[in-house]
Amino acid sequence: MPVVTALGEVLIDFTDAGTSASGQKLFERNPGGAPANVLVALKRLGHDVAFIGKVGEDMHGAFLRETLEAAGIDCSGLVSDPGFFTTLAFVALDENGDRSFSFARKPGADTQLAPEDLHLDLIEGCKVFHVGSLSLTDEPARSATLKALECAKASGSVLSYDPNYRASLWESAEAAAEQMRSIAPMMDLIKISAEECPLMTGETEPELAAKALLEGGASVVCVTLDADGAFVATHDGSCIVPSFRVDAVDTTGAGDSFWGGFLAAFVESGLAPADIKLEDAAGFTRFGNAVASLCVRKRGAIPAMPTRDEVLAVLA
Repeated sequence: MPVVTALGEVLIDFTDAGTSASGQKLFERNPGGAPANVLVALKRLGHDVAFIGKVGEDMHGAFLRETLEAAGIDCSGLVSDPGFFTTLAFVALDENGDRSFSFARKPGADTQLAPEDLHLDLIEGCKVFHVGSLSLTDEPARSATLKALECAKASGSVLSYDPNYRASLWESAEAAAEQMRSIAPMMDLIKISAEECPLMTGETEPELAAKALLEGGASVVCVTLDADGAFVATHDGSCIVPSFRVDAVDTTGAGDSFWGGFLAAFVESGLAPADIKLEDAAGFTRFGNAVASLCVRKRGAIPAMPTRDEVLAVLA
């Protein structure tokens, strides 16, 4: 059994790569998708993982499957569908390495994962089951996500959630907030960005947003603060865990690498979510910060995920 199974999108990030000799913008093909990024981070840190999702039966879908399999991810739950095209994201970078997105997803194959496509054996018995919110934007992927979560909950898995809001993929901010909040009460471990605080809770301050999510049922809440690190809260307190300062080349996958590191440290602790104290959660967060500090030094998301030895060198 995989230690961590994730469900959601795997896609192509066409990342801004400067201009050609004729002055035309160039884009570099990079494999990505938040849940897949988290899994690659975990695998490079030494944990067995599995992915559940859908790609098109096309050149990009084949490339993504090859990439995940080469990374050591169990792809028996990744469906290749000839009826839909693999989702594409075009990522522009500003001078600080920050991103803006344009998606080709109308519909993309990831939105067409159906409940009957699920490999429930990859969910039942895994230590952690992880999802984002992009699988909630459209049917049938929304129903597939809910079925998978119900299966994971029933089998005793720890539920992990990173909403990963992308405004252009929702009809409105209100629709996004409704769906993103709908599954939060099921979750044990939640990671959001500072910008997602109002969408997830109606609160703008990380401390108040984390408090609301804890009161809703979570055991640990992390709010990422970009270069300032992360705010982490448990039922016995909260704190900010500073980042490891680096010159960022590309922030694509930064939050995913952080959460992969956090989940790796959590799994290795042997703790149940209800037993996590603030000191424990702060340690998981510091490990996640170290992973993220390495990811942003390289281009792309999946290609930039660091090894355990690299992370331990940063922590040392």
